[in-house]
Amino acid sequence: MATTLNPYIQFQDNAREAMEFYSSVFGGDLTVSTFGDFGDPGEANADGVMHAQLVSPNGLTLMASDTPPGMPRSEGSSITISLSGDDSNELRGYWDKLSDGGQVQLALEKQMWGDEFGMLSDKFGIAWMVNIAGEQPAAE
Repeated sequence: MATTLNPYIQFQDNAREAMEFYSSVFGGDLTVSTFGDFGDPGEANADGVMHAQLVSPNGLTLMASDTPPGMPRSEGSSITISLSGDDSNELRGYWDKLSDGGQVQLALEKQMWGDEFGMLSDKFGIAWMVNIAGEQPAAE
């Protein structure tokens, strides 16, 4: 198996809702395991998400969980998830769905370097950047 790097997002009691939203954005297969699946079903957080994984048809993988009981969660983030490529229709579709209910910091539009680029925070407060590659100048 090849080594992969996958974003893993920690939520405060709404990981299932967030991952179902991302599944509607990217498509694919979503698996969700709860704390109750692996522990005492009577515990207060039995329905909390211990681990969720979304694998889209084009190979994107996103993972998440709810903060486990007794573990601190720090608000805010110093990470942004970046989507980039040259399939304008696919990336614009992601942009439209991610921005629904979120906040656009920089509109998705052509930038001085020739690509279309935008930044937003989705309705769960997760930061995203989308870059659609523009026509590249011919090599001399």
